[in-house]
Amino acid sequence: MKQLYIKQKVFSLIEKFTVKDQQEKDVYYVVGSFMKVPKTFSITNTEREEVALITKKVFSFLPKFFVEVHGREVLTIKKEFSFFKARYTIDAAGIEVQGNWWDMNFQVLQYGEVVGNVSKEWFTWGDSYKVQILNEAMETVIIALVIAIDCVKADHAAASSAGAT
Repeated sequence: MKQLYIKQKVFSLIEKFTVKDQQEKDVYYVVGSFMKVPKTFSITNTEREEVALITKKVFSFLPKFFVEVHGREVLTIKKEFSFFKARYTIDAAGIEVQGNWWDMNFQVLQYGEVVGNVSKEWFTWGDSYKVQILNEAMETVIIALVIAIDCVKADHAAASSAGAT
């Protein structure tokens, strides 16, 4: 089992952060496209090779995010139409999320087998998540999934605050 930590900086104008291992060494680098359309997050390894890309679909009635890992689209997160509480779904072949993914406390399953656990770290500045990788072949997919869900949440929060003014 491998443990990784995602910690985003508060008050950062540039959307840039790292994924670290238990020894505090950088494992992945995440860079967002600040003020660009379409909105993207690129995830690179320590050799600075892109291993995943998250893209928000432009000109969509409801928000939709695409996640590519190693150049192949592996999942989509989309907002469902509802009148009261926001509802999102995750579409992925063989990949399932169980638990409260909106509060970042969930398991990632591949064909019914748990391959990762995600939990939000409390009492920290910014959003911090602990990610346990049970199947290392799924590591990049799990990291991309966590960052994509966080991106969806941030987009939802920004839309809600813009609508409140």
